[in-house]
Amino acid sequence: MVRQLARGMGSFSKSCGCAKPTRCPHPYLIRFRDALGKQREESGYGTQDDAIERLTQLYAEKKTTAPSVAAARRELGQLTVEKYARQWRPRQRKMTDYSTGEHVDSSINVHIVPRLGSRKLNSVTPIVVERFLDEMENDGVGRGNQVNIFRVLKSILRDAYAKGAMADDPVKGVQDPEYVREQVAIPPLVYVKQALIVADEDLALEIAMMAGCGLRNGEARAVNVNNVVAQDVYRVREQIHSNTLKPAKLKHRKVGEFREVPLPQSVREAIERYEEKHGTTKDGYLLRGPGGYFTEGMERRRVKRLFVNLPPEEDIGMYGFRHYFASNALGNGIPITDVAEWMGHKSIEETYRTYRHLMPGNITKAARILEAGLWEAA
Repeated sequence: MVRQLARGMGSFSKSCGCAKPTRCPHPYLIRFRDALGKQREESGYGTQDDAIERLTQLYAEKKTTAPSVAAARRELGQLTVEKYARQWRPRQRKMTDYSTGEHVDSSINVHIVPRLGSRKLNSVTPIVVERFLDEMENDGVGRGNQVNIFRVLKSILRDAYAKGAMADDPVKGVQDPEYVREQVAIPPLVYVKQALIVADEDLALEIAMMAGCGLRNGEARAVNVNNVVAQDVYRVREQIHSNTLKPAKLKHRKVGEFREVPLPQSVREAIERYEEKHGTTKDGYLLRGPGGYFTEGMERRRVKRLFVNLPPEEDIGMYGFRHYFASNALGNGIPITDVAEWMGHKSIEETYRTYRHLMPGNITKAARILEAGLWEAA
């Protein structure tokens, strides 16, 4: 069945031969004449709305664009999402962060290409993008990952749109997935102390660096005696990367950048005891393994044994020891600006979203303070 649209717009149809083509799952085919008057066909449109929307775009483009430009754009629009993404990725020269580049590659290879890779750019519309987000949600992709994946897809599609592959913005009106961080689970002090007793020496030192100095797992795996720059200051210079298994720059920092964090006496003494017993590498690293460095895999095996021997505590994981640092700092009145800097967060907003429920200030306390100020003023 073919439905003819307004004169000059073209037509759309299905050639599947199904008894009820409007209800069958087969895609629609559109036919139209390009700016040079040549008959063209495109397929892969899931609904009549998709087909009509694309024909409308083509008709508007033909009316407003020079034939040579329209032909070049049409050729670009014939590229698949996968092929364009492969061309787009090497052009992102400012993407110097290894982990960021890795996450972009993962978004493209694991999520975007399998779901949208074969679709031609000129057939990608906001409806198609909405379906992409629905598929991720139905497949159980976490909201945090959805946010990052959609950010990559939007960058790719907007780049193609800017070059004329589509007549209209393919993500116009599409709302970003909303990531609402759940309240983090924080172990009590007695749990942290018990963990330090139960853990083997390597893991115990990592836990001490996380709970006492607020380091991330990878940063704690890179604990180094040369980073003790004062009796009470530890300089965080690098991490042992989860994928390369080698030292790498800090998250949210450029190569060579560092941050300095408080070094409690008990943590410094733990470093000194470990060094006295086990020594260090020639570069000052304390934790090490067969490949030279203490890796995530080595940590994971020890963590598995650790939690078997600890009393059950809901939602507590290894990262909980870093959360404990934030809880201890904020609960004792240390400004959140300092905590954000020490923990290496990209912005204070991240610290606030994650730990605002731990801050000692509250409405009741604020009311008392403001009341006192009002009476004094009177």
